Amino acid sequence: MIQIADIRAAADRLQGQVLETPCVESRTISQLLGAQVFLKFENLQFTASFKERGACNKLAQLSSDERRRGVIAMSAGNHAQGVAYHAQRLGLRAVIVMPCFTPGVKIERTRSFGAEIVLYGDTLDEARNHALKLGQEQQLVFVHPYDDEAIVAGQGTVGLEMLAAVPTLDTLVVAVGGGGLISGIAVAAKALKPQIEVIGVQTLRFPNMFNAIKHAALPQGGSTIAEGIAVGTPGKVTQEIVATHVDDMVLVDEGDIEQALVMLLEIEKTLVEGAGAAPLAAMLKDPGRFRGRQVGLVLGGGNIDPMLLAAIIERGLVRGGRLARIRVNARDVPGSLARITALVSDAGANINEVHHQRAFTLLAAQNVEIELVLQTRGPDHIRAVLEALQQGGFPAIAQ
Repeated sequence: MIQIADIRAAADRLQGQVLETPCVESRTISQLLGAQVFLKFENLQFTASFKERGACNKLAQLSSDERRRGVIAMSAGNHAQGVAYHAQRLGLRAVIVMPCFTPGVKIERTRSFGAEIVLYGDTLDEARNHALKLGQEQQLVFVHPYDDEAIVAGQGTVGLEMLAAVPTLDTLVVAVGGGGLISGIAVAAKALKPQIEVIGVQTLRFPNMFNAIKHAALPQGGSTIAEGIAVGTPGKVTQEIVATHVDDMVLVDEGDIEQALVMLLEIEKTLVEGAGAAPLAAMLKDPGRFRGRQVGLVLGGGNIDPMLLAAIIERGLVRGGRLARIRVNARDVPGSLARITALVSDAGANINEVHHQRAFTLLAAQNVEIELVLQTRGPDHIRAVLEALQQGGFPAIAQ
């Protein structure tokens, strides 16, 4: 099992090779949650993820023979970019095996760092097995995304930096996929401050480490916006460390992560991917657990597909009452729509979309159902719009 000395050695190797990211308080989020919340901005790394740390630490320790042969890795995203980028910096050949479902933007980003891309398999396990096979055939060094002590030590430098920046932290909340990040952080944090509480966060759809540590049997699988931690099997190295050093594991759902992602974007003006928002999601889900504490959250990465981001933002606006869909019943006569839109305008709402429904409705044939999508200021404003329509003679409900 790795020790604090291994993480300090990794920090020395990484000096000048990766960014020492800020760890600062979010005053607004602190006020909202009743705790002092400090954010570690790992999404500011060059490849927008903490994965650079472990990759760089691993590659920096290769022998001259291993450097000559080159490296191979399996990843659908952040690990691929971290390995490719630092291999290019060090002049190493890098082969990255990516599942066929990997978004094109991540493939091209990884290729831009000079890596050879191999698309194989419909699952991460199929891609991993193919990477191991290619590595044996071509005598390449396999760089595991998390189940490797050099990788864990590199990720642990995040913990060193957080406690150096804010020594008074009493709680750390870290997203967990295979467990590399939380393992390194937990070893560092417990060595520096044994009483600190380290909490891991997983999604309800991929509770692999939760199951292993809690001896549970929750089902796994399905799509998740936190694909960075959608790992089916925890590492052997990392599971042992988590069992020894991590105080608790909690689960969050998709809605919790979406809410956290939008909050960070709106309040902190910082973009994170689903996995990067998971620690804040845990606080939003159970704020009472953290009230009055000094909590450090790791924003692990910021690589998110723009189309997914757009969908999450829109859903967040709906959840916050900033975007509303209402259904209005009216007589199907000239001027009805004009009167409805005037009432909505007078109530201070802006109309995004208008849909008429005549055929697929249970209303009388001379009536029409009008669906409006509105920009509003919040739930109270939606109620005010509905009340204005009712008083104007148009029955209306929010959907």
